[in-house]
Amino acid sequence: MRVQTRWIVAALMLAAWLIAACQPVAPAGSEAAVSAEPVVLTFSSQSVPDDAHTKAMTIFADEVAKLTNGEVKVEVYPGGQLFTQDAELPAVVAGNLDMAYFDPNWFSQSIPYMSMFAAPYIFEDYAHMSKVFNGEIGQRLYDDIAAQIGVRPLGAYYLGTRQLNLRDIGREVMTPADMAGVKLRMPNSPSWLFMGEALGANPTPLAFTEVYLALQTGTVDGQDNPLPTDKNAKFYEVTKYIVLTDHYINPLFPSINEKKWQSLKPEHQQAILQAVETARQFVDDTNLAAEAELLEFFKGEGLTIITPDKQAFIDYAREKILANTEMTASWDMELYDQIQALAK
Repeated sequence: MRVQTRWIVAALMLAAWLIAACQPVAPAGSEAAVSAEPVVLTFSSQSVPDDAHTKAMTIFADEVAKLTNGEVKVEVYPGGQLFTQDAELPAVVAGNLDMAYFDPNWFSQSIPYMSMFAAPYIFEDYAHMSKVFNGEIGQRLYDDIAAQIGVRPLGAYYLGTRQLNLRDIGREVMTPADMAGVKLRMPNSPSWLFMGEALGANPTPLAFTEVYLALQTGTVDGQDNPLPTDKNAKFYEVTKYIVLTDHYINPLFPSINEKKWQSLKPEHQQAILQAVETARQFVDDTNLAAEAELLEFFKGEGLTIITPDKQAFIDYAREKILANTEMTASWDMELYDQIQALAK
């Protein structure tokens, strides 16, 4: 009986082995092969849902997933869900956050010469700004930023051209002199605050997520942002004037922790850069189209649109810049001249 049992067990084991041996072996890298867990990138933003660069986060994430066959997954967290505006850059530097949006003002806190790119009226228009940051000069800057602070910009989106947006301050603003005493909300970085001064205002640091309530209650008298942001954040509900100063052509850099970037496979890096470009085209086209239409929208909402003495603002800003020798001492004037030449 025992001999018979042993033969039965042996026969069953042999049958199992034969069945397994006959199964096709999935080649490495095929869908049937056991795959590793996807690389996850966390992407944070302060932006509101209708902003073009908020929507671009999802476009970017979808493109990355498609181009990497799901091997890289981007998790998006807009609206300041993870970090405050002040905390995002330190979080990416430390590696506690993989990706976020920054602009030259935020990088200038650690890299002084970047304040040159945060100065009012440095760019003439969208094409000038994009040519600088999405070309050879931009790539050199991105490599240097990555080397200095461990955060790598991946490209430059067009956030828009910043304009003044004010409550009823009892007067229309035509020159910087009319901005005297105006509490103008600015992001909390030295170069942003300097920009407020260069517009003739009293700059007041405040996180973006707090701006609407501060305008509503009169804690601040105004803020500056591109027109699409003014609309999407509904600032027109609590303000009276838009002053077309055109003082800053605002780039926005989707940026990644450098160690995380270097840990990625080259093909994944290439896919991410391709996804950045797809998202950039969406952001730029959306914001350019919106800026062409939004003045009529704001007029319909009861706001007064003011075309100020723009040359007076340019002259005042340049005077402030030249007087701030501590800031301009770090500027690369040869590079500055190269940038200005690109506008021609």
